[in-house]
Amino acid sequence: MNAVKCNSVRRLLGYLTADSITSSSYRRLDRTFCYKAVNRRAVTELKNLRRDLPADRHGTGNNPKPLADQLQARIRATGPITVASYMKEVLLNPSAGYYSTKDTVLGSGGDFVTAPEIGQIFGELIAVWCVNELQKFNYDGHIQLIELGPGRGTLMQDVLRVCEQFGFTKDRVGVHLVEMSAQLQHTQAERLCNGRVERGIPSDCYVQRGTTASGIEVRWYSDVAEVPKGFAVVIANEFFDALPAHVFCKETTEGSAGGASWKEVLIDINPAAANGPGFRFIQSNKATPYSVVFGKRFNEMDRLLQGRNRVEVSFEMEQIAQNLAQRFSEHGGFGLIIDYGHEGDKMDTFRSFKDHKLHDPLVSPGVADLTVDVDFGFLKHFLQQDDKAIALGPVSQGAFLKAMQGAARLENLLKATTDEDRRKMLVSGYDELTNPTKMGERFKMLSVFPAALKQHLQTANNVIGFDSQPKPHQQE
Repeated sequence: MNAVKCNSVRRLLGYLTADSITSSSYRRLDRTFCYKAVNRRAVTELKNLRRDLPADRHGTGNNPKPLADQLQARIRATGPITVASYMKEVLLNPSAGYYSTKDTVLGSGGDFVTAPEIGQIFGELIAVWCVNELQKFNYDGHIQLIELGPGRGTLMQDVLRVCEQFGFTKDRVGVHLVEMSAQLQHTQAERLCNGRVERGIPSDCYVQRGTTASGIEVRWYSDVAEVPKGFAVVIANEFFDALPAHVFCKETTEGSAGGASWKEVLIDINPAAANGPGFRFIQSNKATPYSVVFGKRFNEMDRLLQGRNRVEVSFEMEQIAQNLAQRFSEHGGFGLIIDYGHEGDKMDTFRSFKDHKLHDPLVSPGVADLTVDVDFGFLKHFLQQDDKAIALGPVSQGAFLKAMQGAARLENLLKATTDEDRRKMLVSGYDELTNPTKMGERFKMLSVFPAALKQHLQTANNVIGFDSQPKPHQQE
């Protein structure tokens, strides 16, 4: 069966031009520190939420307040906030949020790098996987190519280049990008449409639209729910890790046999901070609305909790997963999710990056990226909970790229150039993507299909890179 899977990939890779090395420069990147485990201070076990508060600060005229001041004013007015609320404000606050104000967040000049920026092989193999799965659908209608969180547009650029080689022209494909950052929308437009875009009017469901050099229409949206319905191929690379997540801690009730309740980790003002009032983690002394919902829904789901007494979960991730599942169920299509994460074996992954280094997430909010490892157990549950989709995986990124014959593609690209610097960069880039000590194991891949294909997928077991056979604990 593995040989059959590989043969179809080799056939498709054979159609790719051996000299299609993009003109963008390749960089040798050391990312090992960007995704290492973080041993942060434990959550402070405080039982009282109220305290003597610092004196209020005055605004600075017409200039917007720093985000830290805005957050502290909110906490003084309404009490400690959830980690999810903090993340949303830090990343997306219109006047001071990280993605709203920072010109460069990706690449060597930003705070982190993503797989598509390391080399073209990643995007090419993603595209080949999509083309291979499309051929199985025997679908000849219009295809919506949707990307969630397109970054700088590099991945979509690589995917389109490959798809066009297989005959997916403007009459077959339309591109739909879900991006909330105006800065990144501009960067993506420059890369994909040469910067020539027009903004939508309030009655339009899209934010802006443009056209690639080959005539493929590209539209931008702030929410996947706004993307028109239709047969879709969805790609999400390092998207779900940036979604606001709630953090819950399990507290055993004294004197009760096995009794336990879930409390929420909150963010509060820290009046004892070294450089003036800052922020600190506390644990709620009472149940919060979200902790009540979490406890009722998941307290008995040992398969998801795996004995953990601390869980990070994004309810926004659930909403998006349900949207995708319904989209595939009603209109057809499939998706591929790539992100760094785990399968329920981690408890404390909330962290921040600035200038490619770890940064305290509670210091200077708005100047650094915030992230939480994706819990693929919960993500898979959210996708499948209404029996509208089936999710395969997760598998490691390294195993997936090797199953996609990445080494063969690398060899062809090396044969096509005599430039030693480029050859070294191609080799080091592929090693970065697949090496288990780098991105190879840290990043996971999850594929999603309509639930109507469940029996076929499990019988055929021909989704490249994924094992469709149900595990013993998944048998009904």
